[in-house]
Amino acid sequence: MFLTRGPLPMLPLWEKFFRGNEKYLSVYVHTPPGYDMNVSSGSAFYDRQIPSQKVEWGSPLLTDAEKRLLANALLDFSNERFILLSESCVPVYNFSTVYSYLINSAYSFVDSYDEPTRYGRGRYSRRMLPDIKLHHWRKGSQWFEVNRKLAIYIISDSKYYLLFKLFCRPACYPDEHYIPTFLNMFHGSVNANRSVTWVDWSIGGPHPATYGADNITEGFLQSIRKNETDCLYNEEPTSLCFLFARKFAPSALAPLMNLSSTVMGF
Repeated sequence: MFLTRGPLPMLPLWEKFFRGNEKYLSVYVHTPPGYDMNVSSGSAFYDRQIPSQKVEWGSPLLTDAEKRLLANALLDFSNERFILLSESCVPVYNFSTVYSYLINSAYSFVDSYDEPTRYGRGRYSRRMLPDIKLHHWRKGSQWFEVNRKLAIYIISDSKYYLLFKLFCRPACYPDEHYIPTFLNMFHGSVNANRSVTWVDWSIGGPHPATYGADNITEGFLQSIRKNETDCLYNEEPTSLCFLFARKFAPSALAPLMNLSSTVMGF
């Protein structure tokens, strides 16, 4: 599921990643209303735009779009795992590795953690009481991966989502708190509490680092693929923690295409 602001600069890389595996996947793209992706009929992205509405960064409209993508993807009963990505995301492993990792996981991958600062607990509103208490409150990456059961729970919820739409306003951002908090409250035991999408927040500020052509080397990609600090996969330590990465500028496409076969295996 791609939540985009319009163009998909990494589309050739994704088409290369999907090629030959079309029977194992379906693509859903949420673009601004009226935007035409204009891809060839042989593309995995052909005719895959869903009915969309306007989206604004930091507003509940962003989470509306996420739920809209999930709802459309759930209409296909063969879909079992649901991955949210942006136009600046790229895969860092080949399709078979990603597919096996997700389909064999006993857990979903939603970043969900307690942040005891003004950027975490400080965004909680007591107006959410008594349904959502401070100890329930969680923060996490917007870029999630969930199984079918959790996807149904998320789009079926209206009670808790309404509280977020009413009371989680800047500097509270629903896309960072709603799903992490909702899953923590009711389905935490089936969540790995981490994302499978790598991102670099080391620069500080409201947005992560963006990587362009000059940054794309074999060493850089391998550093994402093999994590220095092991994570858990089905309760066992592993260095394979990230399947995707962001944010990548359009200029990164050419070197990523050049390295995709030798480094990422596709």
